Amino acid sequence: MKYLLIISIVINIILLFKIIAMRISIKELRVDYAERSSLHTNTLLRVSSRDKEICRLATTLNKTLTQLRDSYNSYKHGNSEIKTAITNITHDLRTPLTAILGYLEMCEDQEYDEATGRYLTIIKERALHMKKLTEELFEYSILSTREISESKEDVFINQVLEDCIMNFYPALSERGIQPVLNITQEKIIRSLYPSYVERIISNLLNNAVKYSDGDLEVSLSDNGRLTVSNSAKNLSLVEVNKLFDRFYTVENARNNSTGLGLSIVKQFAEQMDCPIKADYKNGKLYIEITF
Repeated sequence: MKYLLIISIVINIILLFKIIAMRISIKELRVDYAERSSLHTNTLLRVSSRDKEICRLATTLNKTLTQLRDSYNSYKHGNSEIKTAITNITHDLRTPLTAILGYLEMCEDQEYDEATGRYLTIIKERALHMKKLTEELFEYSILSTREISESKEDVFINQVLEDCIMNFYPALSERGIQPVLNITQEKIIRSLYPSYVERIISNLLNNAVKYSDGDLEVSLSDNGRLTVSNSAKNLSLVEVNKLFDRFYTVENARNNSTGLGLSIVKQFAEQMDCPIKADYKNGKLYIEITF
């Protein structure tokens, strides 16, 4: 009986050490897996345990890690190739489009009948539209690589806003829109990317001109909050929440738009850490960005 008790105690001690060793091995695997799953290393999991099941578990986890890394690398490589292709294609398209527009301007100086003039006008409108879409795609492909080609400078937001509004006056007048402006007298100067600020404001104004039901209000507060609002009937909250999605427009067919305007605005804003949001109240669309 005494010997059985001793044997039982020894067996229990052995089992206890085995359990402790397995727990240590599992902890090693957990910590090691958390580090390896970051996808920034090609090393695999290693365990100190000689237990067969623990070793099999490590082997299975290593296979999963390898497959995950291969999938991620394939995605990253393919995504990079797509972006490069879009950039190259849009760049190649811009040159012949510029040449076409140049020849069209030369044709306008020549004498031609009414029908020919009408056809040339249509061709020029289509060519200008293609050029605009190509430039948007080119800009977005560059932007999506997260590469910033300029340095931050002190930007006088008030002045940039006023200049952009003046540039849009012909388009506003054509649509019979008389903008209501409320721009602070306080100088709003921020360290930002100048071209980004200009493009953000231009895209917001362009979006308002396209979709406004006849009005436009632009305000810049003392704390640098820019709000662009306009009436937009029959706009749902679902559509408002999608406004910053790439390639989404409320009326794509009517406006012949890529849907990249507000998406580019959001990308630029995020790269400068400027909060941006859209809201819809009482039939009016509000887009707000804080510089």
